[in-house]
Amino acid sequence: MNISQIRHFLELAESLNFTAAARASGVTQPTLTRSIQRLEEQLGGQLLYRDGKDTRLTALGVAVRDEFEAILRSEDRIHGIARGSRDGHFDKLSIGIVSSVAPMRFARFVRRALEQLPMSEMVLHPISRGSGMQLVLAGTLDGCIIGEMPERNAKLDAVPLFTERLLLGCGAEHRFAQMDIVSPGELAQETYIDRLNCEFRDRVTSFLQANGNLPTARLRSEREDWLQEVVAAGGGICMLPEHSRISSGVILRPVEGLELAREITFVSVSGSGNSQVLLDFCRLLVREKWDD
Repeated sequence: MNISQIRHFLELAESLNFTAAARASGVTQPTLTRSIQRLEEQLGGQLLYRDGKDTRLTALGVAVRDEFEAILRSEDRIHGIARGSRDGHFDKLSIGIVSSVAPMRFARFVRRALEQLPMSEMVLHPISRGSGMQLVLAGTLDGCIIGEMPERNAKLDAVPLFTERLLLGCGAEHRFAQMDIVSPGELAQETYIDRLNCEFRDRVTSFLQANGNLPTARLRSEREDWLQEVVAAGGGICMLPEHSRISSGVILRPVEGLELAREITFVSVSGSGNSQVLLDFCRLLVREKWDD
């Protein structure tokens, strides 16, 4: 396989439309189709289902998409290092952020970091929950901001930033918005909006099932912005970390008996081989007053 095939596949995975992907890639549709077919032959399996006008990723396609994106990020980073070498600058930071971590608490910190690290360039990459630590260990990312560390690793340094509770989200016109605390018994008949990237999904499900109050999930997605706007518009309820609210129309309320919280953490490779700009960045993280 080659970089062009990977780019063609990622464009197609984004649009799920051969014509649009070919246009975005700057090639003809037959050229893009042959490129995808050759990639499938090399991998030994189908990457996409093609059923008339319906195109969607297979399980293999979903599995390799993150890896292909990591390859392109590595290529971009190599080009950046080469440009930096020519220009005399090496202060580029590649930081991954999982989609369930909202930007509100980080906007102020990023502004300060840009002010205090004037010779640095920050590149923020969206990552999945499972890929962040692996990308840091592989050197693709300098560090990542994650919601929950699945396991401790002696090769990684973890800087705890702040803790946030899991709360119930609803629209301003929803009856729950008028309550100080919501009883689990109130949830069973509600339309549930399922945040697929939520670290607490299984624990919330177990809690509600144990009480016989599990609502019906009618909408599921990894797109936090879409789901929260649906909740704000009164389309249902969701469970949401208290500092991860993106939509101003979402009202947050605690659920009686549900006491879950996560620690937002910055993870980077441990040891003395880190760049000076990464060490300075970590010092700024530690000094930041996250609870203000």
